[in-house]
Amino acid sequence: MTSEPVASDNEITDGVDGRFLISHLCDLVGTYMDKEQVQEVYQAYLFGAQAHEGQVRQSGEPYIFHPLAVARILATMHMDVKSIVACILHDVLEDTPATRKVIEEKFGEDVAHLVDGVSKLTHIKFKNKIEQQAENIQKVLLAMAQDIRVILIKLADRLHNMRTLGALRPDKRRRIAQETLEIYIPIANRLGIYTIRHEMEDLVLKAKYPLRYKVLEHAVNKASGHRKEVINKVDKALVTRLNEMGLDAEVQKRKKHLFSLYEKMRDKHLSFNQVFDVYAIRVLVDTVDECYRVLGVVHNLFKPIPGRFKDYIAIPKSNGYQSLHTALYGPHGIPMEVQIRTEDMDVFAESGIAAHWVYKSPGESSMTGAHARAREWLTGILEMQQSAGDSLEFLENVKVDLFHDEIYVYTPEGDIIKLPRNATPVDFAYMVHTDIGNSCVAAKLDHSFAPLNTPLYSGQTVEIITSPTARPNPAWLNYVVTVKARSNIRSYLKNMQLDEAVSQGRRLLERCLKVLGLRLEDVPDDAMQSTLEEYGFETLLELLEDIGMGNRSASLVVRRLVPERVAQGDSDETREMKSQSPLAIDGTEGMVVTYGKCCFPIPGDDIIGILSKGRGIVIHREACKNISQLRVEVDKCIDVQWSDDAEGSFSCRIRLDVANKPGVLARTATIISDEGADIEDVEVEDRDGFTTTITYQLCLHGRLHLADIMRRLRKVPNVIKIWRV
Repeated sequence: MTSEPVASDNEITDGVDGRFLISHLCDLVGTYMDKEQVQEVYQAYLFGAQAHEGQVRQSGEPYIFHPLAVARILATMHMDVKSIVACILHDVLEDTPATRKVIEEKFGEDVAHLVDGVSKLTHIKFKNKIEQQAENIQKVLLAMAQDIRVILIKLADRLHNMRTLGALRPDKRRRIAQETLEIYIPIANRLGIYTIRHEMEDLVLKAKYPLRYKVLEHAVNKASGHRKEVINKVDKALVTRLNEMGLDAEVQKRKKHLFSLYEKMRDKHLSFNQVFDVYAIRVLVDTVDECYRVLGVVHNLFKPIPGRFKDYIAIPKSNGYQSLHTALYGPHGIPMEVQIRTEDMDVFAESGIAAHWVYKSPGESSMTGAHARAREWLTGILEMQQSAGDSLEFLENVKVDLFHDEIYVYTPEGDIIKLPRNATPVDFAYMVHTDIGNSCVAAKLDHSFAPLNTPLYSGQTVEIITSPTARPNPAWLNYVVTVKARSNIRSYLKNMQLDEAVSQGRRLLERCLKVLGLRLEDVPDDAMQSTLEEYGFETLLELLEDIGMGNRSASLVVRRLVPERVAQGDSDETREMKSQSPLAIDGTEGMVVTYGKCCFPIPGDDIIGILSKGRGIVIHREACKNISQLRVEVDKCIDVQWSDDAEGSFSCRIRLDVANKPGVLARTATIISDEGADIEDVEVEDRDGFTTTITYQLCLHGRLHLADIMRRLRKVPNVIKIWRV
């Protein structure tokens, strides 16, 4: 039984000037590598020092000291020789004339791949810093998906850069700190590398809020005497009881990181004096069974705080972290935290996936649980990249994926599904299988039906109801939180929009050709090919999509396809092509036909279509004032009419002036519901104390449906006036 404080870091002594030298690195790696590997590290140093000769950092020191410091960080985690060599060379491609081919010849394909994966994209010009950041991070993450050592080197590189931020301008320090907070700290957390994560967090706080950091640091040092006394009492009592039970355990006292204290004070609006868990107890044992026995001892000694126990041994975190966490009322009623874990769990908690490093290729089996989880996450990274539209969307997805706490829910068969906090049944459906997500129509939570946007919580049993005719709803994007759900919905909608745009473009083009007595098949191949080349398209489908999305007028395309059949500059002919056969709108066109939010057209209204770039056709009422200026642009206007069998639900707004009497709102809403219409929105405005104006936005089927609703509303007592907005 021992009781020791946790060391503040894993630093080893540097030279007289405080610099970490190659001799120190060789001594460090020599503690776990053989002589040939140490020699390989030294050869990498000679190559890197020569390549970086004459280069200095902002601090004024020779540049080679930075790669050595980065290598040192991973060497303290006992990373393999290829990783250490790649650390020393990680900036060679980016900042020196050396090429990947040279590195591959001297140090092998593995090292060349690692160095290339970490290197920034310097040969491409970007529109702005945000796009550059997104592209560089995407490059690193995709390289990481092939070899996870890439991100470990990048994390070590970023950690040393954070340690040396003092040489930079304040604005640059804040920018780098913010990027570290948004990207690199969550990645370190996801991979379970808590030593890097915690140091980065404290350095971010110091860079972003230097005054707050100093004040908090001073407060912790000032209060440490009293708090240590309390912790020492707990420590002594716990050691005595564990000895009596015959449990061989190591009890450690640990100090909470400043960033964690700052977050707690900020999020819970606490003063420093209200935060009591500045110090905590950690108990290390040999087996999982002993972890639970120690938990019983702890709860017998001190009263546990309800709702503060977490069992990460039975259900590990997504990064593989395992431990028992409990909060107790210690001496004088002061709350404190106790963590209980095995020594193997403790090693993993500090170094995460880098712990007990034995690199294996993706095809090899016998991966540890941590490697398997990391590989699963990396597979998700690749899926994100495949479904993302560009690097900015990819970076947004990565951020969403990294920032989450977890809940655990059950399938009807009893399997556990891990989800982020605030996940919904739609997220659950996509986590089970993409096809289930795409076809889900309803959900049961604990055997009762619930809306698809209901936030889930741990312990619920979730059952998804599917339909073979169902498809993803764009509204789901407003409440799903998992990247898998978001990326799959977006991908499906993009493909669906493409299919609908091609279909719509074909209808518009056929409509114009029909006036000339032609079909699309009648257009000569050479005319079609020259038109495609002129517009910059490779296939007819691309042209039809462009027409369907409203980017190009079908009538102008027809003029280019069959110029001999259309009088050049004959505006009458153009108008004839547009007016002879109005386009029928039946309400099922999907995303390439939208309805104006200014006039809310519904079946039965006289309507007109306006071509809108990227949106296809926007339908307005003929009397809409917002399109008066667009009417003169002949190529933007489309003659449309409602199909005789138009179906679907359409938005419409009505307004009621009512006497200011109790129950009027409830009575009118009940009538609307009885008539089979949904209320999408309602606004109530008091006018003069005697009358109130109620504005309903309804979802209904057409003018006849609206007329029935308005007829019944007029009969309600206290309804003074009613009209369509």
